[in-house]
Amino acid sequence: MSLNAAVGALIAVTGVALIVVGTLCKGRAVRPLAPRRARAVAWRAYTRALTRSAELAIASARFAAGRGEPAIVTVEDVVRLADERFGYEEVVREDAAAALRHAYERAGCTAYCVTDAYSSIR
Repeated sequence: MSLNAAVGALIAVTGVALIVVGTLCKGRAVRPLAPRRARAVAWRAYTRALTRSAELAIASARFAAGRGEPAIVTVEDVVRLADERFGYEEVVREDAAAALRHAYERAGCTAYCVTDAYSSIR
């Protein structure tokens, strides 16, 4: 048996083995995530989008405020930005208010911002 024939046989056997493995594992690679894990991933993406929307709302309110005026940030701004920027058409107002409160406190906005996020608590 020559060297070329041995290499050719090795390549053919490797190819057949890959085809068999691919056939046996066919549905595993494309199967969707487990429902519980998918919900957890979706919730993290939702809260991340709301947090980013709140930060953007605060930044745009700071930019729009005149010199010496307080920046006015509303929960509705967060809901609007979540829809416009991240595609969340249905945003729970309480979630948006919580995200705005968190971003408001983290940014230290108490001195120069006004928000309605604290009146949205029920």
